[in-house]
Amino acid sequence: METAARTAPAAVIVAIDGPSGTGKSSTSKAVAVAVGLSYLDTGAQYRAITWWMLNNGVDVTDADAVANASTKPVIVSGTDPAAPTITVDGVDASGPIRTQEVTSRVSAVSAVPEVRAIITDLQRSIAKGTEAGIVVEGRDIGTTVLPDADLKIFLTASPEARAARRSGELKGKDSADLAATREALVKRDAADSSRKTSPLAKADDAVEVDTTELTLQQVIECVVTLIEEKQAAK
Repeated sequence: METAARTAPAAVIVAIDGPSGTGKSSTSKAVAVAVGLSYLDTGAQYRAITWWMLNNGVDVTDADAVANASTKPVIVSGTDPAAPTITVDGVDASGPIRTQEVTSRVSAVSAVPEVRAIITDLQRSIAKGTEAGIVVEGRDIGTTVLPDADLKIFLTASPEARAARRSGELKGKDSADLAATREALVKRDAADSSRKTSPLAKADDAVEVDTTELTLQQVIECVVTLIEEKQAAK
């Protein structure tokens, strides 16, 4: 008796948006591994260009200076969810882009329209160049970068939960540190949501998932189910 050949899952482009601390990166990477899709952390690309600006003496508070320098760095993103990479001018930037200095400056740099245009073009070319599909995480993926994505998900969580996650809350964690982290997150939310070019926003057709009371595994399972339903429907 012959067995029917197994059909490969349909290729899908998945956009996962939301503010910091909602579990966006952990969820996106794990989901991409589970479903067999590529993965792109768009926030890392904005961090990378910010890191390059800081390293090359560009005044990141001067929008014109940032705009003029925005075409210079060459950013390359690896899309393996098990081992995502990012280089700037051939240099591994995966560690340096996570410093507090970069974190505190990235909103200003990413608000510059010329920067967003360059990075958005890069993101679209990567997403549309994958054969099996891709999970793309960021803040404006479903609204601006990939408005025709097959599935759009918007992760949310309370500021308190997000601050605890971002601080890596441990027993005896300094409450003042958590409060400072929460304040920083809220400040960045305000900056990202109010910028004129591609603000942080939920797409009208996005599925909202509140992760406040959910474990990471529960969020992953929820998103995997949504993707599998979308694949089955294609």
